[in-house]
Order: sequence, then structure tokens, then C-alpha cells
Amino acid sequence: MAIVGSIIKGLIDLRDKIVSEPNADEAQLEVLTGLLNKAKDTAFGKHYNFEEILEAEDIRVAYAERIPNFDYNKINEEWWYKMHEGETDVVWPGTPPYFALSSGTTGKTSKRIPVSNDMVEAIRTSGIKQVGALTNFDLPTDFFEKEIMMLGSSTDLQKEGDHEEGEISGISASKIPFWFKGYYKPGDEIAKIEDWDERVEMIAANAKTWDIGAISGIPSWIELMFKKVIEHHNVNNIHDIWPNFQVYTSGGVAFEPYEKSFNALLAHPVTVIDTYLASEGFMAYQQRPETHSMKLVLDNGIYFEFVPFKAEYVNEDGSITDNAPVVQIKDVKEEEDYILLISTVSGAWRYLIGDTIKFTDVSRHEIKITGRTKFFLNVVGSQLSVNKMNDAIQELEKKYDIEIPEFTLAAVRIDGEFHHSWYLGTEAKLNNEELAEALDESLKNANKNYKVARSKALKGVKVTTIPPNYFYEWNALNKKKGGQVKMERVMNEEKFGEWEEFISSL
Repeated sequence: MAIVGSIIKGLIDLRDKIVSEPNADEAQLEVLTGLLNKAKDTAFGKHYNFEEILEAEDIRVAYAERIPNFDYNKINEEWWYKMHEGETDVVWPGTPPYFALSSGTTGKTSKRIPVSNDMVEAIRTSGIKQVGALTNFDLPTDFFEKEIMMLGSSTDLQKEGDHEEGEISGISASKIPFWFKGYYKPGDEIAKIEDWDERVEMIAANAKTWDIGAISGIPSWIELMFKKVIEHHNVNNIHDIWPNFQVYTSGGVAFEPYEKSFNALLAHPVTVIDTYLASEGFMAYQQRPETHSMKLVLDNGIYFEFVPFKAEYVNEDGSITDNAPVVQIKDVKEEEDYILLISTVSGAWRYLIGDTIKFTDVSRHEIKITGRTKFFLNVVGSQLSVNKMNDAIQELEKKYDIEIPEFTLAAVRIDGEFHHSWYLGTEAKLNNEELAEALDESLKNANKNYKVARSKALKGVKVTTIPPNYFYEWNALNKKKGGQVKMERVMNEEKFGEWEEFISSL
């Protein structure tokens, strides 16, 4: 069978050499022009006069000036709802065959994001680009013969009128090509099981019959699956079951907070490859092993705009102000945080996806996800972003040699004064006051705004340690287990009150 792996790797190598790298600025202009041309006769395109924008001297500037930015609530209330009432040609030609359900990290109610056939094809094409990049990681030829575990949401999509609904991972997995089915695990039958615990039980029962080389999924849910498989077979680590497991593809969240607890379930480190696949599209993937940054996909159905991530441009609810400036791909700077706006082949227009990113290499157009606009904690001017929180948690892990795969916090008022209240998910038994002091000191050193806030209006830091599985039970109560579900890192006071009631009930 080694000859098969050599052939597959050779074909990927050949494709990678034939496909040339596009000029980023030209590619993005071509994408935007294509979007406007295709959607100019939709209700949205006519309302905002796409034809006139296409005739402008600078299409990108005219587009940014004439089209407002939309978050989910705004575009859904003004436009997307019409598709559920049977209207066609609303924001994209025709009607979408799928709606991606995304509860994300906020709220119990699922967002319903249109997924066109053009988007399905764009995701497939970006997936092929990512597979092509695997040859940069110096993997052995026999890796390309191993099976691939894709642990997302159920592929048993729900029929709703003229379309189907499910999470984007389920939609993508339900559309895998026939030639890939022989490599794909857990297979169609198990992947259709809706109940997360039942699906994982079936995976554990069948695990020894598979030769898994690569796994993809959200880190927290992959960890739980690993633990169930290890427990079911009474082994020490996941490599006792899948000795050829070599590549883990993470996505949607930063892997760093999970790195220590994830590696504790392995016999040896594996190659970790980050991807950026959201309900709205496949936006970036890690192209080379020297970095965990991801290369933006600039020539495949998504037009990007970048808003500087500064407190004066962000509203309390995570939306952006009307006067927020927009930066094009040619003008971005390294190591500065930006809020993403995307326009896509599914009819998302200047859409605030909610993520913040920074460019780590402008020439390669490589990025890292740094957080969420709604998780930007700026009560009393602390200007605390998720990447700073993640860094501080990793410092605690190193200092005390512990694992903290999950955390959440809120700014709460105690006797009228603001404090940051943290809940850390860890099995370690440490003094909470000592942890609070270490966490506070780390954030002061890393963030001058936080340091100033702590000397004035932010009066204290409180830490409570709880078992990590409490976070997963909270997700199960508020949304569901598995799939694309992620834990909210920052809560408002009302939500945090519900969280504390839940924790006290356990």
C-alpha cells in the first residue's frame, strides 16, 4: 500500500507546483467585482445599486461607502428573513439549499446563515487548497493512506421547506466526494447520529477497527472523545488505539489554551494544523509548519475588509460604530488587531463575523484569530482581549504545571465597585487567592490599559476553580454538545448570574 501513498503525495505535489499564487490585491478586487456582478439583480443588489458601484472609479471605496456594515441581527431582520418566507433572489441569486445553524458562543437561539451552492463549492475548493499544503509538513508517504476522522455535528440534516439545516461541519461532511468516503471516519451511519454522547459511544466501540492518521474538530470536543475512547478500551493514551495518528486539524478557536491538556492524552506530539472554517465560509488555513498562523484564502468567494480593533470603534454589544474606518488588504499592518468584515457568495454583505484577527506576516497574508468583538472586556477601560486572556492562562499553566483548558469571566460589581471574576476549569487543587494574584500580575505586565484600570476603577480580581466538565455541561444546557459549539470567554453580568446559579447547583 506504500505505493498508493506515494502516488497520492506525488499528485498533491504536482498540483501545488502548477497552481500559482495570486496577487492579493488583484484577487480581492476580482472577488468583489464577481460578487457585485452576480448579485446585481437581487433585491439587495438593486436596493444598493450594485450596477452603479461597478461603474465607480474605485469599486472598493464606493462599496465601503454605500453599503452599511451588518451584524447577524441586522442583516437577518432586514434581508435574510425574506428567504424563510419564500422569496427568491433576495441577497444572492435563487434560494439557498442550506442554512447553517450556528449558536456560536452566545445565546441559546441558533443563527440561520444561508449557504449557497457557490459557497459549498468554495468550501470544497479551499479544502483542496489545504490538502495541497500538507506536502509542506514533511509527512511520510504512508500518512496519505490512513483514515481521517472528522468530528463535527450530525450529517443528518433537517429538511425545512425548500432547504436543509444543520451546522456547517455537518453540511460539509454530508457533501464529501465519493472517492473520499473510503478514508472518512466515523462513516456515514455514525456521523448521522444526532445525540453527541451516543455518537461518541459508537466511535469508542468501533475505534480499534480504524487506522486513523488525521483528526479534525473543535479541541474541547476532541478531548472528550479521546477520553471516552481511552476509558472504553482501558488504555493509557489515544496512540494506544490509533498508533498512526499524526495530524490534528483544529478550527474555529485558538488551540493554545487546550494544548497542554490535549497533549496529555497523547503518547507523543502530533502535527497541529489550524484552520478557519466558520458557518459563513472557509477563510484561512495553515500553509506551513514554521508557524501556527493561517493564510487567508483571497481568491475564492470571500471579500475581506478590516476595521482597526480599537475601543472607540466597538459598541458594548460587540457591533462596530458607523464611523469606524475600513482598511483594504493592501494596507493592513502586522501585529495590529482588526475586526473582520466579509462579503460572500452566500449573500453576506459587509458582514461582521464577530472575530478579531492580526496579521503575523503581511507578505504571506497570514493571520491569527485573536478573539471575539463580544469578548472584548472594556469595562472601566481595561481593554482586555481574548488573546491577552489566553496568554495569561498559559502563563498560569507553566508557572504551576497545571492544565486549564477552559475559562470564563465577567466584570461584576461588588459593593458598587467593579471586579473581574474568573472561573478556571482545572482539576488542580490550588489556592484561589494565589491564582488570582498571579493572573492579575500577568495581565498587568502584558496590557498597559489593564494596569491603569487596576490602579483606578477596577478594584479586584477573583478566581474560582471548577472541574472542566462543568463548562461542557453548561454548553449542553444552553446549546448542545459537540459540533461547532464553543464556550463564551466573557459574559455580561446577567448571563454571568445565570452561570453562577448553574455552578452552585452542581
